[in-house]
Amino acid sequence: MSEIKNNVLNESYQVVRTENGPLVACYTMPGYNAVHAVFATNFGSVDRSFVMNGKKYDIPAGVAHFLEHKMFENEDGDAFDKYARTGANANAFTSFDKTCYIFTATDNVDESLDILLSFVTTPYFTPQTVEKEQGIIGQEIKMYDDSANWRLLFGVLEGLYQKHTVRDDIAGTVESISQITDKMLYDCAKAFYSPSQMLLSVAGNITMDRVLAACERAGFKADELQVKKISQEEPDEINYRSKTIQMPVSVPLVAVGYKEKMSNPVTTKEAIAGNIIMDILTGSTSKLFNKLYDLNIVNGTFEGEIFSGDDYYASIISGETAHPEKLIEEIQNAVDTLKKEGISRDDFIISKNHMYGSMIVDFENVEEVATNIVVSHFKGENIYTPLETLSKITLEDVNSQLQKMFRDDRCTIFTVMPLENEDDK
Repeated sequence: MSEIKNNVLNESYQVVRTENGPLVACYTMPGYNAVHAVFATNFGSVDRSFVMNGKKYDIPAGVAHFLEHKMFENEDGDAFDKYARTGANANAFTSFDKTCYIFTATDNVDESLDILLSFVTTPYFTPQTVEKEQGIIGQEIKMYDDSANWRLLFGVLEGLYQKHTVRDDIAGTVESISQITDKMLYDCAKAFYSPSQMLLSVAGNITMDRVLAACERAGFKADELQVKKISQEEPDEINYRSKTIQMPVSVPLVAVGYKEKMSNPVTTKEAIAGNIIMDILTGSTSKLFNKLYDLNIVNGTFEGEIFSGDDYYASIISGETAHPEKLIEEIQNAVDTLKKEGISRDDFIISKNHMYGSMIVDFENVEEVATNIVVSHFKGENIYTPLETLSKITLEDVNSQLQKMFRDDRCTIFTVMPLENEDDK
C-alpha cells in the first residue's frame, strides 16, 4: 500500500495493487455521507487497434461504447435492477480515452461494490443480444446525428484530423456497429476488462479496508495478459480547411478549430497552459466575448475549449450567431492580437487563481475526487499533479506555448447553417 499526500491541502489517499485484481485507490473523506465509486478501464472510442498476447486486433468505430451498454446485462439479470435494491444511483459513460462504471450511495455501499465488481468483470454476450443492441444504439446514433452541436464538434474534428480516430463519433456509425459480433466484444472484454487491467477509485465515507474486502469477496482470478494499444501516425496537416452543412436550426453555428502540435503524450502542463490561454481569449470576462456580446454577434452560447488526449490536442472556439462570417473574422483577429501582444501578467494571475480555486473546490466533491483519480492515474500521475503543476506554471510558460498555438495553416472552420427552404428538410 502506498499513501499519496499533498501538503497544501493536508490530505492524502491510499493506492493498492490487489492480488489478481484491479489497482485500487481510496480517498477517505470523513464527515461526508456519500460514497462515489468508479470502476474504470483505459479503453475508449479512440482505441481501435491493439495487440493482446502477440495477436493484433482491429475493431470498428463504436465498440467501446457498445461494450459499455452490454456489460450491464448478465446471465443472472440486469445490473440496474440489482442496484435498485441497494438504493444506489448507478450509471456509466464512454469517452474518447476511457470507460467508467459508476455509482453513488449513502447506504448499502458494500452491497453496491459487490454488484459493481461482479457485472463489470463478467461479460455475457450472444449473437441475439448483440443484434438487439445494434438496433438500440443505431437509434441513439441517429438521434445524435440530429443534434447540431454534436455535428458541429465532430465536423471540426473531422476537418482537423486525417487519420486519428478522435475524428469518429464515440458511438460509431450505424454501418460500423453492424460489424460488431459477440466474439469481438469478448476479445475486447478480455483485453481491457480483466480485473488486472482496471482501476477502482472510491471516494467519500469509506476506508480502504472496506474496499479491499469487496475485492476479496469478488474472488478475482489471475490472468496472464500483455496488452498494447496501437495508434495511427497522424500527419501535421489538417484534413480540410472549411465545410458547411445545413440542418433545421434557427441560427447558424460556427466552430473554429486549430490542430496543435504538442508533446506525445500531451503533458499536464501543456493542458493547463492551454486552458489558461483559452480562458483569457474566450472566457466570460475576455475582451473578445464582451465585444461579440456588445455587438450582438453572439449570445450566451459562445465558448472555447482545449480538446486533448494522450496524442491529440485541439483548440476549438464555437458559438451561435446570426453573423457567421463576422464571428469567424473576430475570432481570428482576437487570436492574432493575443499572439502579437502576449498575455498580460494581470490576466494571467486572474485566470490562474480562478483555475486554482476551482481545483480546490473539486476536492470537496466525492464524484469529482473519484473521477479525477481515474483521469490522473491513467496518465501515470496522481490526483494532486494538476494542482501542483498549476501552482508552478509561469506567465513565461503560458506565453511560450501561446506562440506555438493557433497556426492559420492548421485551422478548420465548420459551419451549420439553417435550411434554405422547406424542401431541404
